[in-house]
Amino acid sequence: MANIVVLNSSTHLRLRVNASASLALGDDQRFVPVVISEFPALALHYPILFAKDADTGQFYCGAMLGFDAGENVFIGAQRNDGMYRPLNLRRGPFYTSGEDIAVDLDHPRVDVTGEQPLFDEAGRPSPYLQSIMGLMRELRPGLEQTRAFTRTLLDLKLIEPLTIKSHFDDGSRRQTEGLYTVSHDALAGLADAAALDLFRRGYLQLVHLQRASLGHVTALARLKNRGCVPQEQRRSGLA
Repeated sequence: MANIVVLNSSTHLRLRVNASASLALGDDQRFVPVVISEFPALALHYPILFAKDADTGQFYCGAMLGFDAGENVFIGAQRNDGMYRPLNLRRGPFYTSGEDIAVDLDHPRVDVTGEQPLFDEAGRPSPYLQSIMGLMRELRPGLEQTRAFTRTLLDLKLIEPLTIKSHFDDGSRRQTEGLYTVSHDALAGLADAAALDLFRRGYLQLVHLQRASLGHVTALARLKNRGCVPQEQRRSGLA
């Protein structure tokens, strides 16, 4: 049960957070929602795809981090090599409440011995908390921008289902379904006016980034084959 409260320096002066990438603290996601402002950074490493929310049926954008439940084959690079980490993983135990930042006090990242303080001795936001504030300023409007982008693609009938079939060196196979991509054929068949509108809105570049990122599916499989699934995942039986 979450215990989400508005953050304030008088009550939470000593509160600290474990912010590092960790499977046990919430990074155990094989597909994480993203916003379109992240596409340039994401497209360097991750496959960017679309999926449907299980509760609402609404499409959303996400980055693929693994093939199996609880799998994130990038966790080591995110933690040790500074690889870009999606905003929805970095936000940790934080939420927005109107114009304020809220925190889930029962989240496993919240720990009095955590490496990141939220306030200094004078009650001013720490550099870490300031970075979270900046992250939320990007994420909050980014959600609506991403919904508008996705609605436009749906209206133009550009989104099609994608089944990913993967064979691994240990003899296992995966067939990943429930994901969607931009159709190359539908994109090529767009009327000139529609294509120009996509270009002027900046959507055409995002589409090309999404399409190009599909090449990382093969790299994702190679990481799994090389045993890049962390020991903590293997011990839990998730890989």
